[in-house]
Amino acid sequence: MSEECTHDCSTCGANCASREKKNEDPKAGNPSSHVKKVIAVVSGKGGVGKTMVTGLLAAAMRRRGGNVAVMDADITGPSIPKVFGVSERAMGVEEGIVPAETRTGIKLMSMNLLLDNPSDPVVWRGPIIGGVVQQFWKEVWWGDVDYMFVDMPPGTGDVPLTVFQSLPVSGIVVVTSPQELVSLVVEKAVKMAELMEIPVLGLVENMSYFECPDCGKKHFIYGQSHLEELAEAHHIPVTARLPIEPAIPQAADAGDIEGVETNMLDAVLTAIENA
Repeated sequence: MSEECTHDCSTCGANCASREKKNEDPKAGNPSSHVKKVIAVVSGKGGVGKTMVTGLLAAAMRRRGGNVAVMDADITGPSIPKVFGVSERAMGVEEGIVPAETRTGIKLMSMNLLLDNPSDPVVWRGPIIGGVVQQFWKEVWWGDVDYMFVDMPPGTGDVPLTVFQSLPVSGIVVVTSPQELVSLVVEKAVKMAELMEIPVLGLVENMSYFECPDCGKKHFIYGQSHLEELAEAHHIPVTARLPIEPAIPQAADAGDIEGVETNMLDAVLTAIENA
C-alpha cells in the first residue's frame, strides 16, 4: 500500500492488498469446496427438536441421492455428532479441516469434533462464537455438497445473525411445537428471516400429537395446533407435523437418526430441492 493511500479504491489503480480485500466476496467459502444450497434449520426457543429435525432432513436428502453436509452452528450446545453416532475428531490437511462422515456419507462439522472431551463446556462470548461459525464455513474442506443443513442455536442472537450475513443461505426451515407461547417466540425467528430477506421454505411442528397405537385416535397432548395460523400469517407455503413418536428420539439418542425413515417431511424436502 502506498504512503499516499486515501483508502478510496475508486480513485486508485494499484492492485494492493486493500483492494483485494474490498473485492472479496464476504460469503465466499473454502476455495476447495463447492456448496450448492445452504439451508438453516432454526427455532425460536430450545427444546422443540430442532437438531432431530435437522438430522431427519439430512438423512432423507441423502437417501434421495444428494451429497449432504451438516454444520453444527450451536457452538455452546453441539449435539449433531451424537444423533449421527459420530465420535472421531476432525482432522486438518492442507486444504483445510476435514469434516467427519457418517455411515451413509453425510459430512459433519461440530465443535464437539474439535474438543478433547465432548462434555467440556464452551465458555466463550458471542463474537468468538460467531468467528467459529465463520471458520466452519471458510476453513472446512467440505468438497462438493448439494445440500448443507445448518443446525442453528435457538433464538435471534449472534450466531443466527452471523450465519445469515456470512453464508449464502438459500432458505430456512423453522421448527416449532404446538404451545401458543412457543409459536409467539417462533414468530420472532420468522420475522428475522424476513428482515434478512431469506425465504422461509417450511414450518415443521414437532410433538404435534400422539396417535394411540390401539385405536388410532390422535391426542393433542400440548393443545391444539396453531401451525396453519402461523403459516398463513407469514405466507409460508409448506408445513409438516411430526407426532410424538418415542422411536425417533430413541434412535437419535442411539446415534441412528439415519435409520429413521418417514414421509412426513417430504413436502419440506421438495421445497428445499426447488429453492
